[in-house]
Amino acid sequence: MARKPQQERSRATVNAIVEAGFIAMAERGPAATTTRQIADIAGVGVGSLYEYFDNKEAVFSEMSQRFVADTVAMIQPRVPQLVRMPIAEAVKALLQAFREFLQQNDGRYLSCVQHAMTLDFEMYLEPLQKALSDLVTQYLMHHPETLQIRNIPTMSYIMIHGGIFAVVRHLTDPSPPISFAELADGLANMVGHYTEQEIRIARAARDRLAQADQDVDAGSTDKLGREAVVPDQHRTDTGGDQDHQGNRQYRTGVDDGPFPLDPHDDR
Repeated sequence: MARKPQQERSRATVNAIVEAGFIAMAERGPAATTTRQIADIAGVGVGSLYEYFDNKEAVFSEMSQRFVADTVAMIQPRVPQLVRMPIAEAVKALLQAFREFLQQNDGRYLSCVQHAMTLDFEMYLEPLQKALSDLVTQYLMHHPETLQIRNIPTMSYIMIHGGIFAVVRHLTDPSPPISFAELADGLANMVGHYTEQEIRIARAARDRLAQADQDVDAGSTDKLGREAVVPDQHRTDTGGDQDHQGNRQYRTGVDDGPFPLDPHDDR
């Protein structure tokens, strides 16, 4: 049973083994890497390695968690600056920082990402996904107009993961067909154009709704005005005018009130 390091010396040993794992993987790939190779690179005996790791897969697991933690540590200090940039510039800045991060230390993290599926990276991605989600949320709060974008969670997921894949694919391609600058510009323009288009669509929808409300208000006012001016077609005062059919008259009696006139009465 592997034990957790408690003292500073044991933690240094574990750290050396994990760093050796990155080096061995970059040189040989995960399938060809062995615990003995890792131990030799770390400068420790195989027995010492097994004190802390049951097998090479356990070393790979620790490597995955180290990569995710270091990626989060790379992103978080940049958030205050990124959220104040225009979105296209923010995308380019983040992509450039990610590229430099992957290429440091002889590209050991780049090799790690390249073999992400073998290392079961998806098991440890939650902290990174949360950091990126927080970045998106803070950007939206600093730029309220972007809150009008439809399906923000879906589009954020597609653009973030698509961007990461494109960067890794480009950096691991021995002869990429485009430069990294062209890749970064293309991804940034894609995000920027999409955002601008969504804002225009939302603005047009608001304008149509406002116009519809104005039309309804104008129609109600006009209707009220027409109802207020209706001709008096049914005046039947006690003076004996004809009704609207023109075939009946009334005369006011002194005691009895109105009564029909006899057509043979010559009074």
